[in-house]
Amino acid sequence: MSDTRQRTAAQILAEYDGPHLRIMEVCGTHTHENFRLGIRSLLPPQVDLISGPGCPVCVTPVDFIDEAIWLAEHGVTITTFGDLVRVPGTEKNLADARANGARVQVVYSPIDALQYAREHADEQVCFLSVGFETTVPAACLAVDQAREEGVENFSLLVANKTMPNAYAALKGSADVFLYPGHVHAITGTKLCEDLVEQGVSGVLAGFTAKELLTAMAVALAKAQEGKPFFVNAYPRVVKPEGTPAAVALIEKVMEPCDTEWRGLGAIPQSGLRLREEYAAHDARKKYGMPEIHGRANPACRCGNVLRGEITPSECPLFGKVCTPLHPVGACMVSGEGACSAFYQYGGSLS
Repeated sequence: MSDTRQRTAAQILAEYDGPHLRIMEVCGTHTHENFRLGIRSLLPPQVDLISGPGCPVCVTPVDFIDEAIWLAEHGVTITTFGDLVRVPGTEKNLADARANGARVQVVYSPIDALQYAREHADEQVCFLSVGFETTVPAACLAVDQAREEGVENFSLLVANKTMPNAYAALKGSADVFLYPGHVHAITGTKLCEDLVEQGVSGVLAGFTAKELLTAMAVALAKAQEGKPFFVNAYPRVVKPEGTPAAVALIEKVMEPCDTEWRGLGAIPQSGLRLREEYAAHDARKKYGMPEIHGRANPACRCGNVLRGEITPSECPLFGKVCTPLHPVGACMVSGEGACSAFYQYGGSLS
């Protein structure tokens, strides 16, 4: 994008004279980048950026953390992304379980977890599969390879979620959705286009300063036209058709199911689970896991933040008993969490 177009985008923000507008950052990375890049400071006073449920760690319920701890305490080696290690369960987190002797290994991808299982045939290895459509294909690839190769000591504990029904659950919570670019790089733009027919407006945004500034300017300009809209402001990555090969892999390995979202409750057909052909690699089935119901800290307002009802600084725990060093809720732990963004970039003062 040229400097002229960037200045034009900045001018649109500066000259906005329309009605009060609530723009939901569905993606947690957008929250962090809008803070870090100073884009929030460029917005007119009648435009509010509110956080949404687009942080996969944040929307993962306490039940899942307790399930992972149950596995760890029953001799299963847990492989996971680093953020999940410190997310509070009902009574403890995975870091506490590790301190008590459980095996918890941080990995950078599901394929790394599969490789660990190959190299440690004497251990039962489980990868904690969380995330939206962006990260699901890698988990599917790992478990598909394990099945093909006969790596019997590898399994997934699945908490993957999909966005279509989450958007429906969030309908009316914001005037414009700032759609997560990397999710729709997989799924394409049809869902966003269909939502316009339901009166839902949104802009697909990238992650650089130019892309975010452009997306904000497009949102403000289109909002003033007074009718629902969708614009793909991330065309260099998001194509209308998405990534068909990734979608096909997901459909081969997983199937939709009802699932619980922290803050949003149970949303029908918004989760994924392994198909029956992969039951031998489904940790819940493989290890005969009992039904586990976790309990979140009742003082934590993470759910309200994820629904866009409050800002993190409006939670009474924020910055006091809940900090990145001593997190009470998942939104303070995750690198994509709204609370961590507000804490890191001074959102409590904005």
